[in-house]
Amino acid sequence: MKQNINIQLITAALLSLGGMTLLFCGVFIEPEGQIHESLLIAFGEVATFAGALMGIDYVYKRKQ
Repeated sequence: MKQNINIQLITAALLSLGGMTLLFCGVFIEPEGQIHESLLIAFGEVATFAGALMGIDYVYKRKQ
């Protein structure tokens, strides 16, 4: 059980950081025709949201 919670925390942190990085890239880096900024922003939002949900779940599991 402890191992799964640590994996969940690491995954949540990586998803959040990756999502924020993609959001930054989608807003401030001009695409060269390969990846459209709306795709980077959409995936960044989804990854950040998933990471936040996993982090919230981790906090509630840790309190029990």
